Amino acid sequence: MSPLLRRAPKNPADRTVTLIGKPGCHLCDDARETILRVTGETGATFEEKDITQDPELYRSYAEQIPVTLIDGRQHDFWRVDERRLRAALSA
Repeated sequence: MSPLLRRAPKNPADRTVTLIGKPGCHLCDDARETILRVTGETGATFEEKDITQDPELYRSYAEQIPVTLIDGRQHDFWRVDERRLRAALSA
């Protein structure tokens, strides 16, 4: 690949990981644990949104929670693969 087309890896500390879920969701609890571990180690920002408090999020993601976004773009749903999340934060 041409050096002009290659992008430099992003700094994970400049990234934001968002977990979209709802209370009482055991998959959301598992996802949160993994995301907190990865963001704590990489310096990425973590935020959480509750679909029961946002009708638009509910319409978009009700059947997929937990949903993981990186910088506002969907990364994963249902399960969070720690290795894949780490790689995406550095990409």
